[in-house]
Amino acid sequence: MDSIVIEGGTVLEGAVPLGGSKNAALPVLISSLLTADKCSYDRVPALRDVRTTLRLLSRLGVTIERDVVADGRLELTADKVHEREAPYDLVKTMRASFLVLGPLLARFGEARVSTPGGCAIGSRPVDLHLQGLERMGAVISQDHGYVDARARKLRGAAIPLAFPSVGATENLMMAATLARGETVIRNAAREPEIAELAAVLTKMGARVSGAGGEVIRIEGVDELHGVSHEMSPDRIETGTFMVGAALTGGDVLIEDARAEDLEAFTAKLREAGARVEREAGGVRVTGNGRARGTDVATLPYPGFPTDLQAQMMVLMSVSDGASVITENIFENRFMHVQELNRMGARITLDGNRATVRGVAELSGAPVMATDLRASVSLVLAGLVARGVTEVSRVYHLDRGYEDIEGKLARLGADIRRVDRDD
Repeated sequence: MDSIVIEGGTVLEGAVPLGGSKNAALPVLISSLLTADKCSYDRVPALRDVRTTLRLLSRLGVTIERDVVADGRLELTADKVHEREAPYDLVKTMRASFLVLGPLLARFGEARVSTPGGCAIGSRPVDLHLQGLERMGAVISQDHGYVDARARKLRGAAIPLAFPSVGATENLMMAATLARGETVIRNAAREPEIAELAAVLTKMGARVSGAGGEVIRIEGVDELHGVSHEMSPDRIETGTFMVGAALTGGDVLIEDARAEDLEAFTAKLREAGARVEREAGGVRVTGNGRARGTDVATLPYPGFPTDLQAQMMVLMSVSDGASVITENIFENRFMHVQELNRMGARITLDGNRATVRGVAELSGAPVMATDLRASVSLVLAGLVARGVTEVSRVYHLDRGYEDIEGKLARLGADIRRVDRDD
C-alpha cells in the first residue's frame, strides 16, 4: 500500500498547474446517460473517483473511448445502455455514483441504485434526492440497501430543498431535463459545479435557468443531444495549494485558478496574513511571515468550503494565537485532528467546534489518512513539520488529487511516494 513521505522545512516556490475539477467532472460524465449521442470531454482529471465513475458507466453499457490518463480526453456514448442497476460494489466507494439515479429514471423510466458510500465524514442521507423525485411522479421503494425507482414519464414539479444539497440539486436537475413541464428547485445548491453542470446540460439542448442562484428552473424537453465540454480547474485543489504557499512562507502562482470561486476562503486566508493577488495567469499567493489565528465556520456556497476546512486547520495549527473552526456541513469531519495532534498540534474538540492553539512548530510522525481532505491536510502538515512525516492510506488522496506529490516536488517540496508492499 502506498505512502507519501515528506521531509519538512522547504518553501514552496514557482508555478503549479491545476487539474480538472473532480466535483464538476463526476456529474458531467454521468450526464452522458441522458443522450444516445456521443459526448466529448477535455481536461478530465485522472483520479480514482473518475475511474470509479467510468467503471460504473461501462457496467451500465456506456461506450468509453480515449484514455483519461494519457491526455485528459474522454468520449462517452450511451446508445446501448443495457443495465439499469448501479451495484453496491461500485456505489459504496463513491457517493457521487448515486447521481445515476436521476438520468436513468428520466431516460429509461426505471433505475435500481445502491445507497451510497464514500468518505466516512458523516451520514449524508439521500432523502432529499428521493423526495424530489417523488414530487416528479416517481414511485420509489427501498429494500436490502437499494433504491428502486420507476416512472413512465417524470413530470415537472416544485421542489423545495430543506438543505442546499449539491448532490440532490444535481440529481434532480438532470432528471428534470427530460420531464414533462417545468421543474422549479428552490433552496438549490449554488456551488460553481452546479452552474457548470447546468451549462453542459444547456449545450445538450436542455432548458435550464438560474443555476448558481437559489432557484433553478428547468423546462423539460423530449430529448438531449451530444456535447463537447472542457472541465473547469479544480477550486479545492486551488485552495489546497494556496494554503501550502501561505503555510511554508512561499510564493506560488496557481495557474488558471479562478479566484471568484473562492472568495470566502480567500478572505480568511488574507485575514490570516497571506497575500493573495489575481494575475493574468491565475492566482499568486505569498506567505507573509507567521500566520495569525483566524476563526472559520464552514457553510454552503458561497460560504467557506467544508472541503478546505482541514487544510485551513493546518495553517491555524502553526499560527500566532488561537482560532475556532466550526464545521457546519458534516458531523464527522474532524478525523484529522487526532493525527495533527500526534504531530504536536494543540487542537481540542467540542462537538462541531475545534479550538486550535498555535504552536511554534509541528514534528514529523507516521500518520494515517482517514478521508480525502484529511489526507491532504496531513501532507500539508508534513511540509512544515520538523523531520520526516509518512502519510499512509493515501488511496484516499488519490480520489481527489492528481499527482499532488509530483506537483509539490516541482514547487520545491522534499516529497516522494513509496510502496510499502515492496
